[in-house]
Amino acid sequence: MSEDKPDTPWDPFEQENPPAEPKRGSMLLGILLGALALYALYFGTTAGIAPDQGYRTFLAGYATFIPIALYLAAAIVLAVRPRTSRLGAGLLIGLGIFTLLGGGICVMALSQMRG
Repeated sequence: MSEDKPDTPWDPFEQENPPAEPKRGSMLLGILLGALALYALYFGTTAGIAPDQGYRTFLAGYATFIPIALYLAAAIVLAVRPRTSRLGAGLLIGLGIFTLLGGGICVMALSQMRG
């Protein structure tokens, strides 16, 4: 029994927890930064990817997935570190937004093409 609380029984789960460290990083910043950076990269570098323009970009073929793989690896590393977990989670959400909206934009562009 504790001298501070003589009338209450001892509870092993009742412990003095140290104050939680404030969360660092912004999830919203990660979402905006991640999605906008990916859109800028892919729309900025794939302008000459049409066959009639001679594929004048380094992001042709399988090289298209290299930036996404690097982005995903960096976002996962940031997400598992406690100090940057919110930023990393925001980057992962930004990748999801990029994929969903990018797929919609791609389908819209393909549906307007005439063969």
